[in-house]
Amino acid sequence: MKFLNRFFDGVQRDARLFLFVLILLEIYRGLFIFFMSNYIGEATETSQIFSAMFAGLRLSLKTAGAVTLISFVFVTIVGLKSRLRLLIGIIAAFVFSLLFMLRFPYYRAFQSTFGMEVVEGFNDDIWSIIVTMFQEYGIAWRLIVAIILMILCAAVLSRLLMIKTFPLPALDSKKKIAGFSAALVVGIFLFGLFVRFGGSFTYASGLNWENAGVTTDDFLNECILDDAQALYRARAMAKRMEAGEIFGVDKNKILESAQLIAVNHELTEKNLAPYLERKAAGEKIPKPKHIFIILGETFMQWPMLGKYDELLIAEGIKSLIAEDKCYYSRNFMPNGDFTSTAITGLVTGLPDVNIKVNYQSRTYDKLYITAMAPMFRELGYKVDFWYGGMPTWDSIAKMSLAQGFDSFYGYPDFNAPKQTTWGTKDENLFNALLAHLDEEPPTVHLIMTTTNHPPYNLDLAAEGYDVNAVTEALKKIPNVDDVNQLAIELGHYWYMDEVITNFVRAASEKFPESIFVITGDHAVRCDPSTHPTIFEHQSVPFVLYGAGITKGILPPDAVGDHISIVPTLIELIAPKDFAYYSIAPSLFNSDGVGFNNAAFVTAKVAGQIGSDVMELLPHVASNELNDVNLTEERTHAIEIISAMRTVAWWIIINGLFMGDEPTN
Repeated sequence: MKFLNRFFDGVQRDARLFLFVLILLEIYRGLFIFFMSNYIGEATETSQIFSAMFAGLRLSLKTAGAVTLISFVFVTIVGLKSRLRLLIGIIAAFVFSLLFMLRFPYYRAFQSTFGMEVVEGFNDDIWSIIVTMFQEYGIAWRLIVAIILMILCAAVLSRLLMIKTFPLPALDSKKKIAGFSAALVVGIFLFGLFVRFGGSFTYASGLNWENAGVTTDDFLNECILDDAQALYRARAMAKRMEAGEIFGVDKNKILESAQLIAVNHELTEKNLAPYLERKAAGEKIPKPKHIFIILGETFMQWPMLGKYDELLIAEGIKSLIAEDKCYYSRNFMPNGDFTSTAITGLVTGLPDVNIKVNYQSRTYDKLYITAMAPMFRELGYKVDFWYGGMPTWDSIAKMSLAQGFDSFYGYPDFNAPKQTTWGTKDENLFNALLAHLDEEPPTVHLIMTTTNHPPYNLDLAAEGYDVNAVTEALKKIPNVDDVNQLAIELGHYWYMDEVITNFVRAASEKFPESIFVITGDHAVRCDPSTHPTIFEHQSVPFVLYGAGITKGILPPDAVGDHISIVPTLIELIAPKDFAYYSIAPSLFNSDGVGFNNAAFVTAKVAGQIGSDVMELLPHVASNELNDVNLTEERTHAIEIISAMRTVAWWIIINGLFMGDEPTN
């Protein structure tokens, strides 16, 4: 009876802890929706907000249950001191309060609740991320607010747990004791089942992070996930990717995928090399002295669109595009949402399959057959990497050198001052490279900038940027979340654009027989509004500039992505029948699809890979709209994406042999 008395008392107090956590999560959900309401779509009805709140309440049953389970096991069952229950609640309150405060800047940056960016962060420069959080995202004051909220929560929970519980009913026989105990156990089991399945007693009718998107509004669907469920989602997705469960990857269709890439369904070789081999059609321009592939940090394309001309922040690249010796395609995608994904894609020639190529042992054992460096070296070039950050960041120097690069230069190597937590200013990077060119043989340079990245602490006024003028222009754009902050961020974009343009002109004057590719590593993190289009949120420019380049050297708005860059350059300069290896075709004979981990573009549409959401591209002529078959566009895109991803995944995991045993 003594245990039953304590157990019955503990169950009641655990129930209070459960309700406390559940209500706290629901309050934070409601506050987040209220303060971020400008992210709700204009067509979204109020009823959908209530639907999101109710679905979120159901989903948070799981989170509240997980917290309560700790108390139930260690306090109610094991019999540890009841103060532990209060401590568990206080810790939970602090964690959820801190995550609530961090959710605001995170959503503004990625338009998502905590997701794969968190997982990616653990492989990044942790110290630089911490510094950025303090300098750019106000982690210090957010931490203080979280502590205040925790103190308030602790006071409420302490009072709640001190309220007297109901006494154990009079049980004057063993039969009554057994019956009551059984009923209590069954009740707890049923309650646990109800909580486990998100407000249901079966999985089929339950709610989980995968089916919780019950509204038609993307923002509200993200709000349904409390922060714990969002982090659980990120962990689950990462585990699936590690296990090879990646959209579009089907290892059982490796042969069909390879045949599709080769455009040859008669090939039946067991080695992937013949499927990836391509023969150059013959040089189209004189062999350049130098080739520069410039990856601009967050060099998104939307500031170059006509509707944003008044911002005047992309005038440099637009002036290059206006010249006769420049080609520009708008239908272009980055390899992913992260800098390292863009770099690994270009270095290895492999599209993103949600595997960290720079942390795979195979990357350091042998060259990938699609790696860019060996092919350019065969054409007579050195291949160097220039980076405005630390060579050790994300192992990119180690990876690049392992994949055949001759040299890697980070800012310490060219004695530049460290001016942000991520490295030196772009100006120092390009000045060092320009000075280095005099002593170089013909070289392909892969260049990665750093300045257009949080923390946004460049002295913009000293650089000549008029933040007030841009702020006023932003006020004319609908649904901008924070015009002052966006104006500062765009100032760093403007600076990058100016520096890149100045370098291109200076290097062209010094070595007029050179060519340049300008694109962005990714677009996400800086949107024009709370409701960007897929194209605005994801696309980056493809600019080809220099000796021998003309407006018509490639098809108009050729469709491609980062993996298309190297084969395009090889087709430009290589002699006829030069053999090279690539998963993607060049832009001279594009397959009509550019893609990354989340989205794709064709000649007419942009779409999300993981859903049926699609949109017409802003530059598709109105007289073409009736000719767009969305179903056909998506079907073709997914077919190409699946084939390329399957082959890339196979190469990373198994090598080139398509038999039962993996090989290099």
